[in-house]
Amino acid sequence: MRVLRISHSAVVDAWRERERAVRRRGIDVRLLSARRWDGGGAQVPLGPRAGEDVAGVATLGRHPALFLYDPRPVWRALGEHWDVLDIHEEPFALATAEVLLLRALRRRRPPYLLYSAQNIDKRYPLPFRLLERRALTGASAVSVCNSAAGAIVRRKGFPGTADIVPLGVDTAAFAVGHDDGPADAPGGDGPAEAPGEDGPDDGGAAPRVRAGYVGRLAPHKGVDVLLDAVAGDPRLTLTIAGSGPDAGRVRDRIATLGLADRVVMAGHVPHERLPDLYRGLDILAVPSLTTPSWLEQFGRVAVEAMASGVPVVASDSGALPDVVGGAGLLVPPGDPAALRAALVRVGEDAALAGRMRAAGLRRARECDWEAVADRYAAMYRRVARRHDGGRPEHGPEIVVVAFGAPELLARALAPLAGLPVTVVDNSSDPRVAAVTAEAGARYVDPGRNGGFAAGVNAALSDRLVPGGDVLLLNPDAVVTPEAVARLHRHLLADPRLGSVAPAQVDAAGRRARVAWPFPSPAGTWAEAVGLGRLRRRPGFVVGSVLLLRAEALEQVGAFDERFFLYAEETDWAYRASLLGWRHREVTAVTALHQGAGTSTDPGRREVHFHASQERYLRKHHGAAGWQLARAGQVLGAGARAVLLGGTARAGARDRLRLYLRGPVRVEASLGRPR
Repeated sequence: MRVLRISHSAVVDAWRERERAVRRRGIDVRLLSARRWDGGGAQVPLGPRAGEDVAGVATLGRHPALFLYDPRPVWRALGEHWDVLDIHEEPFALATAEVLLLRALRRRRPPYLLYSAQNIDKRYPLPFRLLERRALTGASAVSVCNSAAGAIVRRKGFPGTADIVPLGVDTAAFAVGHDDGPADAPGGDGPAEAPGEDGPDDGGAAPRVRAGYVGRLAPHKGVDVLLDAVAGDPRLTLTIAGSGPDAGRVRDRIATLGLADRVVMAGHVPHERLPDLYRGLDILAVPSLTTPSWLEQFGRVAVEAMASGVPVVASDSGALPDVVGGAGLLVPPGDPAALRAALVRVGEDAALAGRMRAAGLRRARECDWEAVADRYAAMYRRVARRHDGGRPEHGPEIVVVAFGAPELLARALAPLAGLPVTVVDNSSDPRVAAVTAEAGARYVDPGRNGGFAAGVNAALSDRLVPGGDVLLLNPDAVVTPEAVARLHRHLLADPRLGSVAPAQVDAAGRRARVAWPFPSPAGTWAEAVGLGRLRRRPGFVVGSVLLLRAEALEQVGAFDERFFLYAEETDWAYRASLLGWRHREVTAVTALHQGAGTSTDPGRREVHFHASQERYLRKHHGAAGWQLARAGQVLGAGARAVLLGGTARAGARDRLRLYLRGPVRVEASLGRPR
């Protein structure tokens, strides 16, 4: 597999360990980076190692979101054959738009993945907002370094589930000779004495607690809060390593607070010297603040310190709780008293410090470059539709979401004895539980009726067959094990298929339509003017009997629970199609489907159906697209209400009233069944 990776930040030699580790997994990675970039307050030139496949590209601009690459080397590189294009730039960045434009002009257009660390939900000005959405909707994957960024890229248009991958650290470099704690800490169990101190025997003086700060000197980093914390307790000393626009002011404040004898400004410390610095500390403080325009996006220094066996005290802000996990202490941002108390507590409680060191080492290993490379290699293989033979070879797991109707459920389960089946009971009905137990299936009661999507997600969150394919089966449908096996073979025969469904017949043998085009404003108008029969372009297959591919499930993620009933499989399939998956009806396999067998209120079903259509159109075509589609529905229903007679006219009038009022609003007035 060949991957072209573009990343201005890879100018830092240490950050290129990701690519080196990925290459060790048999993946050919070529890297384009900036020739020179600001790294931690100092200009860093690109210095490739011998034989390293990395090339420097001239850049115009210095802001990470407002710079451009020299297009010529990027254009030449894109002319080669690549399985994956990895653009390690923010989706809203000009460089991202530039690379995607060059890709669009090439005949070969490999699938691409993006990166984001942005954990503040910002609405960018034009054209950045449009560039961001266009980049996200076309991406096959997005890696993020914190969970908030993953939620934001999904809200802004990425159709799948973002991969949360930590920023890597060479844990071996930081842990050299240092497995049990700081090398100069007595026994590795408690705070070390500060230089020049003789410890408790020196006239009973309390030992100093050596705190440290590593990072950029800027107001949002909270260094002022840390200085106030240190000023309030003479046992605390502080080493500040870093540079930045606030360096002069920080130096003046140290003098103002009278801390010159307890605070040392070490300036910019080269990356290779950081392990020695950490080993001279008892605690690392990461006092980052929460501001309207900035949140800590990862906090790599916290991982470096933990890898060095140094306990971490951090602000409960941004991504720091995710990064520190349960390995460090969290304090409210901007609270010097709380920060001071935490630093002193860790410095004086040897048992606590020991537990934090052990937990920190475990957490740091999760951020090691080898662990990061495993995640990137898996992403690349998924995007390129390459498999390493690790997928289960057995048949699919079957999920049935039930709501009452135990007799229909019993009929659906009868042929499936011995197969891995989960029944999610949205009705909490003892009869459903009894039928499930008699069939030998697993019974799950979520305790509420959250709708079909929520029921499916409840089963997917606790799989009977982890990593396997999943067959969704309505309780009013019947399919044989032989049909399931044949359907599964069709799915596996084409690696592009994300889902397949069998042909469906009712009890009288009448065929039902299974494959449908995706809803759209244009499609609504085609229906309104009587041209709906011409819309034959394949889109999705209905979810009454639907087999989902494991890899597509992993990439697309769970069903959207805002769809209470209907269109949840349409939404999932559309997101999958944006990620390159296809959906197909397998006419050689047939299932029996009664249709609406678990519902006794056709009027309520109609409202739920159209409310889900409104949600779908709003989600994927925006408010303007929904209003355009709504106008088409009003026009079509109004025309039928005038031209038709009898029950057709009554139905058209109901549809007209529904769309004039708004289907979602009408659904809300009905309330959801419990």
